[in-house]
Amino acid sequence: MLVSSTFLNRTNVTTVPPPVLHQLRLVCLDLPEAAEQQAWVGIRWVVAKKNFAHVLMIEAGYPPAYAKAAGSAGPLCVLTVRGPRPAIDAPRFRRAPFFRPPWFDNIVGLSIDASTDWEEVQDLLVQSYCLLAPMRLSERMDRRRD
Repeated sequence: MLVSSTFLNRTNVTTVPPPVLHQLRLVCLDLPEAAEQQAWVGIRWVVAKKNFAHVLMIEAGYPPAYAKAAGSAGPLCVLTVRGPRPAIDAPRFRRAPFFRPPWFDNIVGLSIDASTDWEEVQDLLVQSYCLLAPMRLSERMDRRRD
């Protein structure tokens, strides 16, 4: 299911860059029973009603929780995913381009820019999906990798 990538903040309309959405959709919409949804801000991908990826723009400090977590008032495109602990406790996930939002203990954020490693993003997306998907879907992913 595809939806608009535009959301309103207090003063203007900010859009997740179409090339970023394209790259994310290539991975997320190929995962079994994954769906794309308009989030309260930005776009999210869910499996079994669980959010495994969320992309949005930070602009002029909005949304404030993301701006604070990323340490930037923007403009900045960010992606959040879930990861297995203790893997995401590694030091690399605490320095740029990564950041650790405080709202879940297994969430990691990534600033998306021209230097983004899309193979790494793909791995993070699939890992997040498998962590939150029902076992029957996670097992399908394991078989696809064999």
